[in-house]
Amino acid sequence: MTAPLQDRRARAGAGRLEVLLAAKEIVITCGSGGVGKTTTAAAAAAMAAHRQGGRVLVLTVDPAKRLATALGLEGFGNEATRVPDSAFRRRGGAQPRGELWAAMLDTKQSWDQLVRRHAPDARTAEQILTNKLYANISGRFVQSHEYIAMERLYELHQSGRYDLIVVDTPPTRNALDFLEAPSRMADFFSSRFLKLLAAPSRNRLVSAASRPFYSVADRVLGSQFLSDIGEFFTLFERMGPGFVQRARAVERVLHDRRTTFLVVTTLEAAPVHEAEYFVTSLDRMGFHLGALVLNKALPPWLLAEAPARLADSLRESAGDTATRLAPALEAESAQVQRVLCEVADAFLNYQLVAQREAEQKAELSAHAEVLVTVPAFDQDIHDLAGLLRLGEALFADG
Repeated sequence: MTAPLQDRRARAGAGRLEVLLAAKEIVITCGSGGVGKTTTAAAAAAMAAHRQGGRVLVLTVDPAKRLATALGLEGFGNEATRVPDSAFRRRGGAQPRGELWAAMLDTKQSWDQLVRRHAPDARTAEQILTNKLYANISGRFVQSHEYIAMERLYELHQSGRYDLIVVDTPPTRNALDFLEAPSRMADFFSSRFLKLLAAPSRNRLVSAASRPFYSVADRVLGSQFLSDIGEFFTLFERMGPGFVQRARAVERVLHDRRTTFLVVTTLEAAPVHEAEYFVTSLDRMGFHLGALVLNKALPPWLLAEAPARLADSLRESAGDTATRLAPALEAESAQVQRVLCEVADAFLNYQLVAQREAEQKAELSAHAEVLVTVPAFDQDIHDLAGLLRLGEALFADG
């Protein structure tokens, strides 16, 4: 453990999310599309590196490439790229206490590395990598992207290079595939189905039960194609013990107390429904939910009584006020009155929405150790300065 990490875990941050991040090594960020999940993951990582120190990595497994733009990088891939300290200073920030790194999952490159790691020898690895079916199967294999993402996360965590890894996942329903992928991959490599696929390359004397399958496959696909499939999966089967062992290890890391989940949502009906579904799924699967981030929330001052009374008063006195203002505005009194009434009604409508958000927030507060409310920003976040502003809001809450 690096000295900056010991230092940051010794100090209690000002915000509860800061304390949570200081206590964990992996934070997996989830949420439905359009709620600011990727931005929140990047902001949390940037703020952790800036304020807490240590080496912090934000890893995106979402194919969208917004992260590179927000971090001011020309581009990055499977190998982590460090965000230069000068980028923090250019955006008006001080020298960061730690280092911020970023990486984006490259499925093909990660699979190649995985084959070389788990193959029993270099010759087997080369046979798999040069197999005609490998390029298609490794990219289209069921949950190929999902499994390799969790494998890559495990590899990065085990390397010990990073004190905190913040993972940005695809939208909610797809994120569950990522969490289930290690178990399913282990089941596949332990299954009879893999042995059935590999059987043709071992011998053609298959069991009576499987003979009809191969007979039909020969007629439809051709014997050479079937032989190629058998050869490929025979090579793949040799890596089975390594895959199963590694998949189980990945599962243990995901359930480890050093790993937590951060669910991001807005307080609109559909995203809240998705967030509740994901929270329930995490609990069912035995994962730790550390925080809920309620993004783009209306400001709390909308709930105050004084502004509501002002809005009511403005509406009631709109006629008299319009009569006084109309000459100076060179407008008809009726037009000014309509505008004043619309302004008052708009505020009261916003207040109604804010009240509903407050009720939803109270209901959601029972689900997570940390509940963070982030206000809607006037401008879109598209650079490091914006990420740090969001990070301040994330860390200041609570």
